[in-house]
Amino acid sequence: MTSNASPAFSNSRVERFLSLVEKAGNALPHPVTLFATAAVLVLVASALGSWLELSAVNPSTNQAVFAVNLLSLEGIHRVLTGLVTNFTSFAPLGTVLVALIGIGVAEVSGLIGASMRALVLSAPQRLLTPIIVFAGVMSNMASEVGYVLLVPLAGLVFLAAGRHPLVGVAAAFAGVSGGYSANLALGTIDPLLSGLTQEAARIVDKGYSVSPMASYYFMAVSTFLITLLGTWVSNKIIEPRVGQYSGERVTGKELTPLSTREKKGLHAAFSVLALLLVIIATGLIPEGGFLRQLKTDSVLHSPIIVGIVSFIFLAGTLMGVIYGSIAGTIRSDRDVIKGMSDQMATLGGYLVLIFFCAQFVAFFNWSNLGLIAAVEGAELLKALGLPKIPLFVGFILLTAIVNLAMGSASAKWALMAPIFVPMFMLLGYAPEVTVTAYRVGDSVTNIISPMMSYFALIIAFVQRYVPTAGMGTVIALMIPYSITFLIGWVLLFTLWILVGLPLGPGSNMVYPPI
Repeated sequence: MTSNASPAFSNSRVERFLSLVEKAGNALPHPVTLFATAAVLVLVASALGSWLELSAVNPSTNQAVFAVNLLSLEGIHRVLTGLVTNFTSFAPLGTVLVALIGIGVAEVSGLIGASMRALVLSAPQRLLTPIIVFAGVMSNMASEVGYVLLVPLAGLVFLAAGRHPLVGVAAAFAGVSGGYSANLALGTIDPLLSGLTQEAARIVDKGYSVSPMASYYFMAVSTFLITLLGTWVSNKIIEPRVGQYSGERVTGKELTPLSTREKKGLHAAFSVLALLLVIIATGLIPEGGFLRQLKTDSVLHSPIIVGIVSFIFLAGTLMGVIYGSIAGTIRSDRDVIKGMSDQMATLGGYLVLIFFCAQFVAFFNWSNLGLIAAVEGAELLKALGLPKIPLFVGFILLTAIVNLAMGSASAKWALMAPIFVPMFMLLGYAPEVTVTAYRVGDSVTNIISPMMSYFALIIAFVQRYVPTAGMGTVIALMIPYSITFLIGWVLLFTLWILVGLPLGPGSNMVYPPI
């Protein structure tokens, strides 16, 4: 990445370190080649692990799990028959494609551009960064919406404001992914993690119950911590480092006040959004609402929360069509289809990257190497015999490291919870404390982990502004956030535990509960 950073920053130790990281990362092969090579190496490692008879005891089943040789005859058959389904079932693929169809209509109509101009012209510049970071953190209650919608829009917002778009992309990505567990409201991840924690706790205590709000107080406070830390890193480290943007700039015309037709179009488009939100509220708030999950009457598992991408598609398409019809940017159905098609055309490289990334992830899971590594790491941590705070700090660090190789928070916790929750319970610590520590470690390295499902998409967003950018560019861009979030969040967790504040409503701090 070509940097126009100030001389003072360019000579700093931080800049030298980040430049070294960027150069080392970009010296690696193309991300497609990297994932393809990694997939092959996993195949070889699986054969080696099987030959060495690597194994671990899965604490949830008390059964030995052995490394699976994917180069055996059976393994080769599985690889050959799984290439297509690995790709088509890769979670981010459908999410990105469906969401971007709706976003494409909103973009070609001019709705996004007009909204960005209105935001830039009305929002105080000093609040732009914290607003983006905070919005990123809050977007997590709607699952993937932050990755596919907020991150690219943040780049456009900063570009329209005359600031480097990478600062906007980085700030949004830091909030969405680095602050993944923080929020002021419950999200889809809360019931997932609490359910897995409860099942793991019942290995020791058959009647133990863990609420989805087990970590709510801590995560609500963490929302403001991540916002403050993300704003500081963006303004004090990232923006001075990237300097002035030298690529395609926003013209003066794009920053002029909205025309009368544009204002009417925006008013109509957001009136449609308001109507959709009223319909959603009517279907979710009352008990037995028509948009709640049919079997359990759950809001968190409702089609709106689980299917938020469908809402993005519907809202983007409707709002784009309404705005374009009034503003005069959409004159026929051909314009709508063009917007959808143009958005898809930009994803060619991303689709190739996702194909090889999906194979790597699938091979790694099939080999059982991830489970074996997690069990061995737990045994090492247990053998150290550390006091409470160093023990949990070590657990957070271990989780952060494991997260570099296993991206999914729920899948990783499904493997780790049966190991660590019973272990910490037997040491006198409640499951709620363990899952909270896990959530800290799981979040802070998301933004520098190539295994994070949306990492490839972030590379594509960065390449819009810096075509030569690679994996090293993104990692160097995000490392300051990762380190700062880790230090700040560990300090908050340590203070919280030492003071003995409740982590959430009814959450226990010790086991057995007092």
